[in-house]
Amino acid sequence: MRISIITVSYNSAATIKDTLHCISKQQYGNIEHIIIDGKSKDNTASIVNEYAHVRRFVSETDAGLYDAMNKGLGMTTGDIIGILNSDDVYADDTVLEKVAVAFNDKDIHCVYGDLQYVLANNLNKVVRTWKAGKFNRNNFLYGWMPPHPAFFVRKEVYDKVGLFNTELKSAADYEMMLRILYKYEFNAAYIPSVLVKMRSGGISNASLRNRFRANREDARAWKLINKRPHFFTLYLKPLRKIPQYLVK
Repeated sequence: MRISIITVSYNSAATIKDTLHCISKQQYGNIEHIIIDGKSKDNTASIVNEYAHVRRFVSETDAGLYDAMNKGLGMTTGDIIGILNSDDVYADDTVLEKVAVAFNDKDIHCVYGDLQYVLANNLNKVVRTWKAGKFNRNNFLYGWMPPHPAFFVRKEVYDKVGLFNTELKSAADYEMMLRILYKYEFNAAYIPSVLVKMRSGGISNASLRNRFRANREDARAWKLINKRPHFFTLYLKPLRKIPQYLVK
């Protein structure tokens, strides 16, 4: 199986080298790494060009993070698709190998694992661990969700459910997982291991105002799959990081 990894970047020179390095060191051999850049003004492009493993690098203006992800989805040729942000890294060099093994089961459509929030300037200093736990579709009703950077999907699933909804500014990843796992009821497998390290410092929970905005978007995500969320769905859901440049 080929695993396609999409990385979206914008002025990511300070962090993208770590992302590129972690993918270049993966033990799994059949990887397609696609980078969609929002026409960065720093030296992101020159850093990307240092890594021969990158299959495709596109740098052009876009309509935001999820528009860029949709561009990446349209370019992938792999059987499995993962999305790793330009300030995140895989926890070790066996992550994609573990993912591939899980997908050997033909009845599994999605695979996910755990995630660690780490300090922005020290990837080895863990701030919080997000333990996703075993999959149960109804857990979505009680605030559960898998961490999106540690979420891998068969390409055929995206072909059926469609692209990210770009009308959502911060919850399009959440809505996509709702669509795949809750609405369409695709099967998922849990890898009980930390797959991704994410730099802390997101803004979605930096203030009550930002948290309210995020909850409002999450409510819209449920509406898009034609179901009304209840209180626990919105207020017990694990905290998510929203990249700074998404906030208007």
